Amino acid sequence: MSILLTGATGFIGSSVLPRLLEEGHSVTALVRDEEKAARVEAAGATALIGDASDAELVERAARESDGVIHLASAKDVDPVFVDAVLRGLEGSGKPFVHTGGIWSYGSNPDITEDSPSAPPALTAWRRATEERVLAAEGIRTAVVVPAVVYGHGAGIANVLVDAPRGSGVAPAIRLVGDGEQHWTTVHVDDLAALYVLVFENGDAGAVYLGASGANPTVRELGEAAASAAGVSGGVEPESADETRARLGADFADALFLDQQARGTKARIDLGWEPNGPTLLDELVSGSYAPAAVGAGTAD
Repeated sequence: MSILLTGATGFIGSSVLPRLLEEGHSVTALVRDEEKAARVEAAGATALIGDASDAELVERAARESDGVIHLASAKDVDPVFVDAVLRGLEGSGKPFVHTGGIWSYGSNPDITEDSPSAPPALTAWRRATEERVLAAEGIRTAVVVPAVVYGHGAGIANVLVDAPRGSGVAPAIRLVGDGEQHWTTVHVDDLAALYVLVFENGDAGAVYLGASGANPTVRELGEAAASAAGVSGGVEPESADETRARLGADFADALFLDQQARGTKARIDLGWEPNGPTLLDELVSGSYAPAAVGAGTAD
């Protein structure tokens, strides 16, 4: 199938693109400039240089495709992009896989696709667009909701890896708040496999959580990072206000959410099998460990 893909050069897209190609699909990647065009073409895709907020371009590209996967979801882009895709695919029955975000569920010890929405300010904009996607008729729409994505030395895990060291007698990695909150997580390569499964076999109007079932606390993650880096003081909590000042209020408030999820629906309905290393393993001896970072695996 010929797929229109956004975000092909981003963190998630860099795993989704090769997975699609390995599965035998052809991909047209919508990119912003020549440098990104060269990257996706080197990977085996066709580049379409343009802007995701160019409604005419997007509508035409969607109509000419066999379906769309939208990874480059953004507040200032989605309203225009989504409406253009829906016009381009109208009545075709073709798939359109949109990207949501786990933070939109707020703090919850057992998040499922049916859990109520309780987004922090950072992601409050997502709901209206997702509802528009899921309500579309004549198109096989679905929303993939990634957990906290990690892998290959990139992503939010670096908030801990690169955290400032405390100023006590022994240096310590600063946590995000007190560190007692859980983060629900997924390896980026496992998430890429889920996007392909949803594109190929997802139900119309369905939501699928991309969550591995591993839900460590931030303290556990910080302790793993500290141990790997040989930080003698371990970890050090900081107040919510200190974290907000360091990371920005909206981002910090999202990271404070206490979330756990199992991702059961995708396993049962689509046969998804997340089997990548856990984030704890990656911090101790994988792509975030100091030796791996020094060897250049984190770029």
